[in-house]
Amino acid sequence: MVFGLGRKSKKDQAAEPDEAAASAESSDYADKASEGAGRATGPFDVSEISSRDGYVDLGALLIAPSEGLQLRLEVEEATQRVVAVTMDLNGSSLQLQAFAAPKSEGLWDEIRDQIGQSVGSQGGQVEEIQGEFGSELIAKLPAGAADGSQGYRVARFIGVDGPRWFLRGVLGGDAAMDRAAAAPLESLFRQIVVIRGDSPMPPRDLLQLRLPKDASPTPPPPAPEAPAAPNLQQPERGPEVTQIG
Repeated sequence: MVFGLGRKSKKDQAAEPDEAAASAESSDYADKASEGAGRATGPFDVSEISSRDGYVDLGALLIAPSEGLQLRLEVEEATQRVVAVTMDLNGSSLQLQAFAAPKSEGLWDEIRDQIGQSVGSQGGQVEEIQGEFGSELIAKLPAGAADGSQGYRVARFIGVDGPRWFLRGVLGGDAAMDRAAAAPLESLFRQIVVIRGDSPMPPRDLLQLRLPKDASPTPPPPAPEAPAAPNLQQPERGPEVTQIG
């Protein structure tokens, strides 16, 4: 499996808002997650698996390996902390972030409103749909094409409220609109395991990610772009550079 690092500078953070958010798979799913009950389908809490063997250990997230999957860890330049991981597969991408959440309630309802406001303020459009993970958002933002014409970028926001954590994903590339193209990444999303930890954390704080100890420095290919949208907290998305690590 290939790993890489992308960097986020302070200047980039001030220049543009970030991606974010997600959806609960269903109201019943969210209720079970908030109670810490076992689930038949993921993403899972670490308490719901019997062993961590076989997963790629990224700290707060355990990811199941897959043929052709490439992982990029995005680093905040000012603090050098890893703030997101992006899964690249078959020309599509899925950016992941995990956050601390209140024990008694999820975050997705509130975040959907924030995404709509942010995308609308940038001249874009947001459509709420029912998908594989319950309520999802399709965001379209204006973007210049290579030939100078005006087009738009599309991203699909998904997510799950778990026991004291919230996991959000942003699908880009073909997977943003094509369900068949999204299926492999959706399958990997369901297999993710979240490690919240026992330490008290304010809601919306990022759960700590890290590069695996045995990762080899191989540059992955360029990732599909996704539209910007409000994140659950700073830092905000900046340009990604040649990956290392």
